[in-house]
Amino acid sequence: MEVLVLPTPADVARRAASVVIEGLAAARRPEPVIGLATGSSPLGLYAELAGAVASGRLDLRGASGFALDEYVGLPAGHPQSYREVLLREVCGPLGLAPDRLHVPDGSGHDEDELVSGASEYERLIRDAGGVDVQILGIGANGHLGFNEPGSALSSRTRVKRLSDRTRHDNARFFDGIDDVPTHCVTQGLGTVLDARRLVLVASGPGKAAAVAAALEGPLSASCPASVLQWHADATAVLDEAAASGLRNRDYYDASAAGL
Repeated sequence: MEVLVLPTPADVARRAASVVIEGLAAARRPEPVIGLATGSSPLGLYAELAGAVASGRLDLRGASGFALDEYVGLPAGHPQSYREVLLREVCGPLGLAPDRLHVPDGSGHDEDELVSGASEYERLIRDAGGVDVQILGIGANGHLGFNEPGSALSSRTRVKRLSDRTRHDNARFFDGIDDVPTHCVTQGLGTVLDARRLVLVASGPGKAAAVAAALEGPLSASCPASVLQWHADATAVLDEAAASGLRNRDYYDASAAGL
């Protein structure tokens, strides 16, 4: 795993964008596939990618995007559904065609429909040739996508209940905690690991403990993001605050400098 520590969140966004662009170029596919995270962590990265599109350094018109997760039960067009979030933050600014944006289906009326939709999402990813570059954030409790602590490390796309902590963390995007859905459809940890390249972005002291557990702790379902240690081509791009709990900082800095 490559660990890059930058001074500020703006530096993280710029460097992570470069890593994503390099990964998409390395795929050497006319129709590359990018995995899309939501939440606040990747917003700066998306802004940098939009700048790269505007300058001609990146062209996503032939690309497909796959979201990590979606809430269950939000009505179509709800501003906090992840389909709507990605239409606003990715499709428009980055020139990704809306019909090439794929999001797990959280509209099922019962568990059978939701489970069937999750299986269909796995098929769509396979049929697209897999994800070339997966963008990731990390939750304060170590969740990856909506894979909460206790998730099976080999899990596939499925319906999950959101933890109370995650619902409270996400309440800032809604009118209140009661409006935050209780369930989601999320790519599994095994699904995430199938991507050819993983790019994790994290900023701020609130992520420091989770980052340390994910990158230097044991591989454990207690910290779902620790599965990054299993991946052959994963890059974590962190600011100083998010990296403040790392024990092996000197090694990471020396490796990044090519020493």
